[in-house]
Amino acid sequence: MSTYKPTGQRVLTLSFLFLGVIFLIGAYFGFQRFFVGGMGSVSNLNGGFSWGIWVVYDVVIGTALACGGYALAMTIYIMNRGRYHPLMRPAILTSLLGYALGGFGAFFDMGKFWQFYEIFLPWNWNFNSVMLEVGLCVATYIIILIIEFSPVFLERIGAKGLLKVLNKVLFVVIALGILLPTMHQSSLGSLLIGMGHKVDPLWQTWHFQPLLAIITALIMGFSIVVFETALTSVGLKQPAEAPLLAGLGRIIMWLLVGFVVIRLVILAFQSKLGLIFTSGTSSLVFMIEMALFIIPIILLAMAKTRNNPGQLLVAAVCMLFAGAAYRFDAFLITYNPGPGYTYFPSAPEIMITLAIIAFEIMAFLFLVKKLPVLHATKSA
Repeated sequence: MSTYKPTGQRVLTLSFLFLGVIFLIGAYFGFQRFFVGGMGSVSNLNGGFSWGIWVVYDVVIGTALACGGYALAMTIYIMNRGRYHPLMRPAILTSLLGYALGGFGAFFDMGKFWQFYEIFLPWNWNFNSVMLEVGLCVATYIIILIIEFSPVFLERIGAKGLLKVLNKVLFVVIALGILLPTMHQSSLGSLLIGMGHKVDPLWQTWHFQPLLAIITALIMGFSIVVFETALTSVGLKQPAEAPLLAGLGRIIMWLLVGFVVIRLVILAFQSKLGLIFTSGTSSLVFMIEMALFIIPIILLAMAKTRNNPGQLLVAAVCMLFAGAAYRFDAFLITYNPGPGYTYFPSAPEIMITLAIIAFEIMAFLFLVKKLPVLHATKSA
């Protein structure tokens, strides 16, 4: 019989305290941003680069890293692969933390952050804005994730009646949990279309950016599931889920192949293949990015790798960097707003970003140790 249980391990470990120090440093700079000197005192943002590392990581990349629940939901409930269900709870927790902190991270980039509620007032909506759809979808999806994760709390407090009622309507919540990420991840790709000539030609691929954004979100979602499962197995001494991870490895491999083929075919039809070798820094960045996609394909094509947790972890790390690189490259590294503008994140910007990541890891560790999140198998 399958069940879930807290690990019950000590929370205040050396690594947890180290993450806490990073969080406190970032919190200090966050206090400066919100209550002392404003955005200009801690960031290098300017008129050409109105989006910096905060938005690109927290929203564009962070939400993709938080797509583990989305990717598994599609696998389990659409492809009918129920055997992956033991991986679902930690994936939903990762998604909830990633999206919630991504939404919070967006506040750092808002000039008048105290007016954030305006996005929820229909009479203020600009229906031609891609960002409106992204903002509303992300906010709604956070609520959906809270509902999806609520059985963990209900089990912990023994609220069997509420849990029974929730299970009857959970299918509607799950359906929305698949629809909403599809909408806003594709919209993040649409932002590149709207940026036009400011996006490097190697990343401005007609109107296929929404499709590529969804594929990379699925790749990163599956990869984070493999990554967190391998880490909890090693770091928290949890049972290894090698057969399940091997199955996910096959799914991820074909997603990677699809992304690489679609990307190169589009560039060929646009007569841009030559730019891969003649675009200077953009060429180098593109080649590194594509190598990060191709290396996991080679690794995952071997059954030996798919059944080896260590090698599978290496492939997962490559895929996480590949998806992050694609989005970083398109939105920031090769982005060209015009002459006279340059941008490199300031130390406070970097520390605030690291603080958000540190808090996410700390929250994950605390919750899996205190709540029935991780899967465990007991004899009936």
